[in-house]
Amino acid sequence: MEFTAGGRLELRLTAADVGKRVSVRRLTAEGSPGAKFTDTVGVLTSWNAGVLHITQRDGEQVQILESALVAGKVVPPAPARRRGPAASYEELARVAARAWQPVESERLGGWELRAADGFTRRANSVLPLGDPGLPLDEALGRVRAWYERRGLPSYIQTATGAEGTQELLCAELDVRGWVREVSAEMWVGPLAPVADGVDLGDRVGLTREPGEAWLGRYQRKGASEVALKVLTTGPSVWFATVPGEGGEPDAIGRCVVDGRWAGFAAVEVAPSRRRQGLASAVMTALARRALEEGASAAWLQVEADNEGARALYGRLGFAAHHAYHHYRATEPDRAPDSAGH
Repeated sequence: MEFTAGGRLELRLTAADVGKRVSVRRLTAEGSPGAKFTDTVGVLTSWNAGVLHITQRDGEQVQILESALVAGKVVPPAPARRRGPAASYEELARVAARAWQPVESERLGGWELRAADGFTRRANSVLPLGDPGLPLDEALGRVRAWYERRGLPSYIQTATGAEGTQELLCAELDVRGWVREVSAEMWVGPLAPVADGVDLGDRVGLTREPGEAWLGRYQRKGASEVALKVLTTGPSVWFATVPGEGGEPDAIGRCVVDGRWAGFAAVEVAPSRRRQGLASAVMTALARRALEEGASAAWLQVEADNEGARALYGRLGFAAHHAYHHYRATEPDRAPDSAGH
């Protein structure tokens, strides 16, 4: 990371650069013998009263005193992926939304308010892909009222770490007391390598409905009628099942084919059958069906702490595209202070 011009460190940032992706170097342990430089890259979300806030790729915010800055500059957006399918954040967000549809939705400008009787945050949160058409505080008030009428908590789904993501909105929600409860990552990859994985032949059954056996393995036990609507709604939905002894399957999975995209979800394996290639086999069967329907790219969502899943998906050619987060309203929105945070 190069900050120098003619051998000198330079600070080439001002408050006018809020909203841009930046790289800064600051001095830690200022004034002590062990002082060191620390570099931070992310979106500059505010610069007020001598304090900068930078939102990193994973959504974490870093607070930096202006007096500790040694160098800084605006940097280009995160580079495009060098392998696998290229895609914008908005394209992926819309594809993922079509693959996990709510029972009820309403538009608020460029925001979509979604509800499904509380079944998963994804189906019960606002997807903000544009301007709400109102001042932010008024829009958030509308969001609160909409979810309160349905007896649901107010959630907003945001994203960070790619061009066009919502670091500024994340910062505004943080200022107003919204709490980031859950973060995960969207991973993408080419579909063909997934289809070349473990082949169990006819042992993996593919159906259009989940069926009782599939639901028996699904981690969200006791799926309601609303949950079934969410699970079965999408452009082209497939369910994979590897039968097991005692009625419950050894492994299951779900895939939604949508144009060039195949989205994988609910890939679950019985604890006693893990590390035997069943998850890969489920994805292989689903990927082959998706290829037959014309898909060429794949996406999935994975928790940051699910090391087993991340290792599997990495071997299949997936890599992180962006992080996404669910912010929950916990109290009436408070007004930003003079420092912006």
